[in-house]
Amino acid sequence: MSFSDPIDRRGTHSSKWDAMESLYGVSAEDGLAMWTADSDYGTAPCVIDAVRKMADHGVFGYMPIHDDYLNAIQWWMKERHSWEIDTSWILTAQGLGNAIALCLDVWTEPGDRVVTFNPVYHEFRMKIEKAGRKLVACPLKRVGDSYELDLEDAQSRLDGNEKMLVWCSPQNPSGRVWSSEELRAVADFAARNDLILVSDEIHHDLVFSGQTFVPIHVAAPAVSDRLIALTSASKTFNIAGQRTGNMIIPDARLRSEMKNRLNTLDYKPGSVALQMITAAYSPEGAAWVDAQIAHLDENRRIFDAAIKEIPGVYSMPLQATYLAWVDFSGTGMSHQEIANRVLKTARIAPSDGPEFGPGGETFLRFNLATQRANVIDACARLKEAFSDLQ
Repeated sequence: MSFSDPIDRRGTHSSKWDAMESLYGVSAEDGLAMWTADSDYGTAPCVIDAVRKMADHGVFGYMPIHDDYLNAIQWWMKERHSWEIDTSWILTAQGLGNAIALCLDVWTEPGDRVVTFNPVYHEFRMKIEKAGRKLVACPLKRVGDSYELDLEDAQSRLDGNEKMLVWCSPQNPSGRVWSSEELRAVADFAARNDLILVSDEIHHDLVFSGQTFVPIHVAAPAVSDRLIALTSASKTFNIAGQRTGNMIIPDARLRSEMKNRLNTLDYKPGSVALQMITAAYSPEGAAWVDAQIAHLDENRRIFDAAIKEIPGVYSMPLQATYLAWVDFSGTGMSHQEIANRVLKTARIAPSDGPEFGPGGETFLRFNLATQRANVIDACARLKEAFSDLQ
C-alpha cells in the first residue's frame, strides 16, 4: 500500500473528518481535514497482519501485559533511539493524554502550579486546567527560523509553588528537535526547582534527515529520579484510536506510586492494542517508518514551497513531526480574517494557533500526514484564498 493511495475516511466515525464540520464549519464533502494529529493512510502491513491473525483466531479474551510486548518496546528504544531501558520501567496508560492526566493526579494537588513552555500542544493546558491545577506558561523565544529556551525568563515566573514541568520533545507545534545541551538545561531547571519532569516524546520517531532525536533520559541521565518519559506508537503508526501509550519511569519510587494508582483504577490495556504495538516495534515496522518519513519529507517540501509564494505567510522549517506551523503575521490581517480565508474560502480545517498558548496568536497548524494529492490540493486552495496578496 502506498502512502498516497486514496482512503476515504468519511463516514467511518473519524474524529478528524466526521467531526470537522461541527468543530470548524468545514464540510467533509468538499473540505480538507488538516487539524488533529493522525494520518490519513493505513498503518504498517505488519500491524495489519497482527490484527488479521487475531481476527482469524476469533478469540478476544483477557490478555496480560506480556513479555513480547515489553521486549518489543525495549528493542525499539535501543534500536531507533540508542536508549537502553529496562522492561520493568514500562507502565501502560490509555494514550499520552491519559498519561499526562495520571501524572497530574499522582504527583500534584489541586491549586499546584504546573510549568509549560509555549506555544505547546494544547492538551497540556487542557489537562492542567481540568485537574484544577494552575498553568505557568513560559514563552519560548522566537529566533529566526526556530524557537529557543529562555530559562532565565522562565525562572522569573516561578513562585516556589510549582510541582511539575510538562515538556514536549520533539516540540509540538513547531517541529523543533532539541539538542542534548538544551535537554540537559531543561533537566537542570527541573532539578533546581524540584519539579517532576513529564517529557512527552510521542513524535520521537518522525524526525527528518539531518536531525537526531535524543531522549531526555539519554541526554541527562541524572534526571532519572524525577523523570516520567511518555512514548507511544500511536502517531508513528497511525493507531491513536487504540488509546495505548507508555510511561517509562526509571525511578523505583515514582514507578511504584504510579503503579499503585493504575492498580486502584484497575486499568489494563486491550489485547488488540498489545498485539498491534508488539508487531509495530519490529524490523518490518522500522522499514515502514523510514518509508513514511520519506513520504512526509516530500509533502513538507511541496507545502513549504507553496507557502513561500504567499506574501506575508511563513512556514517554520520542520525538523520533526508532520505538523506544519505557519505564521500569517506578515499579512497584517487579524487572526479572524486569516481563519475566515482558510476555513471558508480554502475550505481547509487546520488547528487554531491561539489554542497552543502564548506565541501562537498569528499561527495555524497544518497536518501533512496525508496523501500527496491532498497536500497539492491544499497548496492550491491556500494560494487562491490569498491570491489578492500576490
